[in-house]
Amino acid sequence: MKAAYLHIPFCEHICHYCDFNKVFLKGQPVDEYLHALEKEMILTLQKYPTKELQTIFVGGGTPTSLNEQQLDRFTESINKTLPKSQNVEFTFEANPGDLSKEKLQILKNAGVNRLSLGVQTFNEELLKKIGRVHRAKDVYETVDKAKSIGFENISIDLIFSLPTQTITDFKDSLTEAFTLDIQHYSAYSLIIEPKTVFYNLMQKGKLPTPGEDVEAAMYELLMEEMDKHRFHQYEISNFSKAGFESKHNLTYWNNEYYYGFGAGAHSYVNGWRRSNIGPLRRYMEQLTEGNLPIFQENEVTISEQMEEEMFLGMRKTEGVNITHFIKKFNTDPTQLFENQLSDLIAKKWIEIKNDNIYLTKTGRLLGNEVFQVFLG
Repeated sequence: MKAAYLHIPFCEHICHYCDFNKVFLKGQPVDEYLHALEKEMILTLQKYPTKELQTIFVGGGTPTSLNEQQLDRFTESINKTLPKSQNVEFTFEANPGDLSKEKLQILKNAGVNRLSLGVQTFNEELLKKIGRVHRAKDVYETVDKAKSIGFENISIDLIFSLPTQTITDFKDSLTEAFTLDIQHYSAYSLIIEPKTVFYNLMQKGKLPTPGEDVEAAMYELLMEEMDKHRFHQYEISNFSKAGFESKHNLTYWNNEYYYGFGAGAHSYVNGWRRSNIGPLRRYMEQLTEGNLPIFQENEVTISEQMEEEMFLGMRKTEGVNITHFIKKFNTDPTQLFENQLSDLIAKKWIEIKNDNIYLTKTGRLLGNEVFQVFLG
């Protein structure tokens, strides 16, 4: 076990596209939840111990919606409960505008060394349309504050193919993003998820999205601009300066084990994938009774593990390493998936070279269609 994800489900507002497990902060039992979260970490480590974690990622929700006392207590509980390696990558997600200098200092003092900011776009009108409350100036101010306190590993998230967004809008957002002088960018196309404001609008025919052709053009623009600004695309949606790849997310794409703590969190431990109970009260009740708050669990068969190794690994630009696959499963993927690979090569969606199976540029545009062929 090299990685841990911790979920803080509280938000001061709910964005129109978000389907993560989250609740409005006001009136919520935040302190009780943090106590339950610590108890889950303790119980889990007793049952599935590990020597030291290489990465810790705190996401949400909005982890920085906690007040200063709660943030201080929460980071202290992480540090006393989870065993960390000396050069652990310790990431906190945050919203621009949420981070006071005091909160940033608490994070820095606790050993947090990476920030991931949910920017999404620099277009003020689009920010309002997607339900964000921060404005572009908040992004610049937050990044400046973080740098002044000593953060040297900062990432931002962007979303493209937003309702009414044009290619010019997206290019303008990229131009603004590059002025920040940061180390990492994640950029995703909008996916309309059930139970979101956008899904309800789409059902009523009131969500004017740009369409597949414009979305593909935006993605190509993204890859070109990142390359031009010397950010290496190491995964379908992720770009970094050398040495600043997200080690935590690479755990997922390398199909390795990780803990998931918190309401609705997912984990992959000793060959079992588990999801936690989502509703806060039920999650906390289980822990009060001394039980792990497991909602669902299933053992991943060797056959499923090999499929996952392929479709997760091929998200990475370098793709799936054949020698590593053989060592891990005692099976050659080029023989096991011979028919699928032949078909994908013929379509020019993948290449096999230098011991790696990886997506071509065209393949990256059609990633989901490629991944589906490996699902039994």
